[in-house]
Amino acid sequence: MSIERQGGAPGDLSWFKSSHSGPNGGDCVEVAAGRDAVYVRDSKAAGDGPVLRVGREEWAAFVALVTRY
Repeated sequence: MSIERQGGAPGDLSWFKSSHSGPNGGDCVEVAAGRDAVYVRDSKAAGDGPVLRVGREEWAAFVALVTRY
């Protein structure tokens, strides 16, 4: 896992906001799937904030864990 500046993530990513986000924004995360990784960012800092880069296998393990709860 690594943290990159926005410029480090591929520019052609399509970002998706959490379905639990309200219409006024708030505390939201956005996720984008790249070829070799999944990227996560804070929607409030979308233009210039850090981007968390997670490997696909690690992301799948994370999703499997949180869906159990």
